[in-house]
Amino acid sequence: MKNMLLMSSSKYKDTDYLIHTIPWLRQFLSAYQGKSIAFVPYAGVRQSYDEYEQKVRQVLSALNMEIISVHRGAKHAEIIERSDVVAIGGGNTFCLLKGLYDNHLLEPIRAKVNAGTPYFGWSAGAVAAGRSIMTTNDMPITYPPSFNALNLFPHQINPHFISGKMQGHNGESREERLQEFLTVNPTALVYALPEGTALHIQGDQARVLGERAVLRFSGKMSMDTLAAETTFHY
Repeated sequence: MKNMLLMSSSKYKDTDYLIHTIPWLRQFLSAYQGKSIAFVPYAGVRQSYDEYEQKVRQVLSALNMEIISVHRGAKHAEIIERSDVVAIGGGNTFCLLKGLYDNHLLEPIRAKVNAGTPYFGWSAGAVAAGRSIMTTNDMPITYPPSFNALNLFPHQINPHFISGKMQGHNGESREERLQEFLTVNPTALVYALPEGTALHIQGDQARVLGERAVLRFSGKMSMDTLAAETTFHY
């Protein structure tokens, strides 16, 4: 059964990096103590893959699991194939997806997760689990061959969701950007994840984690509010 944890962000309020996710990850990975996590660092632009790997290792040491970045393998897919869990970190979603295409990881990850290997990702790593990356917040600083992503969650993710406009901002709000997407893609569903929220996917069901509601946009910006601990079929 598919088992995924899709998290909006690496920080929440005044917490340090990934700290607010530790309770979720402990429960999510409770049956995997001592097992290995294949970490995909491609979204990291302002740090090397070595630095990103070390950063994640240090923070997630409390999980008592071995974390190995895919760039350690002669072929990156080798690390995926022998791992017990797959994790994808945040950063720039376009760089992430290009790395997944360039290193031929889309199919290996998709096959493993569909076969029951746990997957967790935050920010860009959550977006990439969806149908496409067209609802990311990032600048297209590089060009993946396609916007099509892992499609493990067959809808769109928008992380770091903030409603409305801050004072003095005259550009589009997040709702307006998502309305543009839905105007061009009217049959899509977009799950907007505010900071500190996550979706726990098990099979064909999802549960909302965190202190805040997740929003689901469809059609002409019809909105459903999915409160914390809500379980729904997707």
